[in-house]
Amino acid sequence: MAEVGYIRVSTVDQKTVRQLDGVRLDKVYEDMCSGKDTNRPQLKSLLDYVREGDVVHVHDISRMARNLEDLITLVKGLTGRGVQVRFHRESLTFTGEVNPMQDLMLSMLGAIYQFERSMILERQREGIIKAKEAGKYKGRPASVDREKILKLLASGLSIRKTAKEAGVAASTVQRVKAEVGVI
Repeated sequence: MAEVGYIRVSTVDQKTVRQLDGVRLDKVYEDMCSGKDTNRPQLKSLLDYVREGDVVHVHDISRMARNLEDLITLVKGLTGRGVQVRFHRESLTFTGEVNPMQDLMLSMLGAIYQFERSMILERQREGIIKAKEAGKYKGRPASVDREKILKLLASGLSIRKTAKEAGVAASTVQRVKAEVGVI
């Protein structure tokens, strides 16, 4: 039986030290990416690693998933394989045994975290709209020098040589050509 920890933060600026602090673990998987979906490398590794009898420790429900469907799928998938899932902040442990109160708590808390994420994204969109209206938001700076690519193409270089000279992929050169209508 292995005691396995799963830790997730959304950005590299955030610290993981408070999550599962003081919990004795045999192995820890740590992701530094959004919890918007389950496409996370360390989560996938954890799912491949754990076996029947293992316990997966997670600081809180929002660290495992930020939407209810993914949360329920992960917990049921793990417990269906005989793996326990323990959420420390909420003091909930899922074993696969029928427990209507725990299922209700998981669903309610999962829905709250999903709602919270939706509200954050809505406020972010509103802020971007306001910043654009005020002329303060210009978006991400262009990462491709379109003018340089067009000049190189106009000088007679092939797509591959232009890509190499501009430091971009050939598909980027083709996309720039298509955007400006150069054949």
